[in-house]
Amino acid sequence: MTTLSSKSTARQQPGGILGFLTRRRGGTWLTLSDVATYLYLLLGTVVMFGPVLWLVLSSFKPIEGLYEFPPSFLPTRRESVVVEGYDKPLELYDITFEDGTVRRLAQVSRVGLEARMIDPANPAGDIIKVKISQRTPVRSVYFDLSNYTEAIAKFPFMTYLNNSLIVTITATALTLLINSMAAFALSKYQFRGRDITFMVIISTLMVPVSVILIPAFLVLAKVGWVNSLWGLIVPGAATPTGVFLLRQYMLTIPDELLDSARIDGASEWRIYWQIILPLAAPALAVLAIFSVMWRWNDFLWPLIVVSRSELFTLQVGLNSFQGELNVQWNYILAMTVLTLLPITLVFALLERYISTGIATTGMK
Repeated sequence: MTTLSSKSTARQQPGGILGFLTRRRGGTWLTLSDVATYLYLLLGTVVMFGPVLWLVLSSFKPIEGLYEFPPSFLPTRRESVVVEGYDKPLELYDITFEDGTVRRLAQVSRVGLEARMIDPANPAGDIIKVKISQRTPVRSVYFDLSNYTEAIAKFPFMTYLNNSLIVTITATALTLLINSMAAFALSKYQFRGRDITFMVIISTLMVPVSVILIPAFLVLAKVGWVNSLWGLIVPGAATPTGVFLLRQYMLTIPDELLDSARIDGASEWRIYWQIILPLAAPALAVLAIFSVMWRWNDFLWPLIVVSRSELFTLQVGLNSFQGELNVQWNYILAMTVLTLLPITLVFALLERYISTGIATTGMK
């Protein structure tokens, strides 16, 4: 009886994405638990994606639209009309008169708290004087692409993008290689001091980055990597977070697989390359996402190491739009949206590995 009831309930509920979003614990009727769950998920969605959506929409606003109050959610622009006898288009306003009537007029000029308006349909008519408090500007939704085109024209975007891609891709490849080799040794080999070595590596997480900035910069200066992309790539290649993540995942790989490969005559390098790395692919994907995010969004270290503009990454290059007296927020927002696209693409490609890699980390 229970089986038939559950089957009939399953038939009534739609499948696919709609069925997943409308699932209910109470079957046909919403329960208090269902309401609380949907409210919680809705709040989480707004908190997580609201700022990103606001950023994207604001990147299409003109500079004056960013400073208006109250702020508008959608990008808008003021409507204007070309009137015979006037050199420039006149802005349109909805005027509310004392008798409650509303007329759409064009503003000729403004003097203090008074505005001089005309009827666009009858430009030869009398000038109408109204208080500025009676005006409401006429707006329409408009996505202005000039923020992107002008910013790219004023901003060596391709040079900075190329530098960021080189640093991010090379550093991520080195991070995966070095951390996976260290994790392989710390998880599958028995040697004296293994656990102490692992604890020392993990303990470096307690050292703030700001403490080692000056010593690390002095080392780079001695090596000759200041004002070099290698100075941005190599220093952060080995990360304690990556070693911990990969080691904990590799502990879940049975040692019998390695013993069987050794009996068949496989070298340690072949075991690492053809057995360990393929089986640790979910954890490597998670570490790759973390590494891409770390390197792509890094600002402080490139700002210290690189002083030549042709070597700037995107994050450092965005700082050029900020002056002492003027901040070009419209260009900053547009370029920020462009810098988010590669991160979004990487996350979309490797997202299916995240839950698998993190969920199985630490299991043995």
